[in-house]
Amino acid sequence: MFKVAIIGASGLLGRALVRELQTQTGWQVVQTAFSRVGPQQVALDVRDARAVSDFVAREAPDAIVIAAAERRPDVCEHDPAAARALNVDAVRHFAAAAKAVKARNAWVLSISTDYVFDGSTPPYLPESTPNPLNAYGHSKLEGERALLDATDNALVLRLPLLYGPIVAWQESAVTSLVPAIRASAQTGHVGAVMDAWATRYPTFTPDVAFVIRELLTRCADGDAVRGLAQWSGDEPMTKYEIALRIARALGIDANLIAQTKPADATPRPRDCHLDSGRLEALGIGRRTPFDGGIRAVLDAFEAEHPQA
Repeated sequence: MFKVAIIGASGLLGRALVRELQTQTGWQVVQTAFSRVGPQQVALDVRDARAVSDFVAREAPDAIVIAAAERRPDVCEHDPAAARALNVDAVRHFAAAAKAVKARNAWVLSISTDYVFDGSTPPYLPESTPNPLNAYGHSKLEGERALLDATDNALVLRLPLLYGPIVAWQESAVTSLVPAIRASAQTGHVGAVMDAWATRYPTFTPDVAFVIRELLTRCADGDAVRGLAQWSGDEPMTKYEIALRIARALGIDANLIAQTKPADATPRPRDCHLDSGRLEALGIGRRTPFDGGIRAVLDAFEAEHPQA
């Protein structure tokens, strides 16, 4: 029996991964959560080193996937210590705990971000030199190094902007645009200003979950991928272009205004396109076209929340 612990199973990516692994026979999946603990989940504060150590010792998983993080750049900028506790210290706790379990030395996969790069010279290979521009990127880079310095049985998986099935519009930076898009179409409302400066690569969480399942399968077969790897959608678009495509999917004649200069208080890179070649060469990967993915997300959310 191959045992997997999913840390942060109630989040945007964690939920997609749980759904993906439910299709896998012969595996046992243990889920943890903190702020939204479901009936099949273990409550775990990843900032608590003793709690993490006790959890890993008790469950003795073969693999640990760390999907819990502080991923909001503005929040990280305002409270870098809190961001570091989640994005650096928690990763170190799991790495140490995984090594401490006798005869296991669990494989650890930790999620990182394209924001470890400054966005000036894309595309970026896994071995490209990081140069983060904000506290979020710095904390995730520290987390990468904390993991790989602590254990040689680990993989950092860098990902770009994520979207997928949601529990609230604000859960993804992609779907968070929906309320403003709708408001811009109402009579008397001014247009919604959308960033048309930075290029993003929206990536569907069910596709990432599929990639992680394939990585877990290799681990279960004794052929774990280690070090640094990246996965990204391959459709470049600005938030303005994302908003146009969401409006089209919603059938809304939105009044959108392109902001062609950086306007965020927290600095963000212009184009951090991640090269996915390492995983592609292993035959790992899947990409859902954005229009199809976002339509599925919108339809599912509106079916469950008709008044949202």
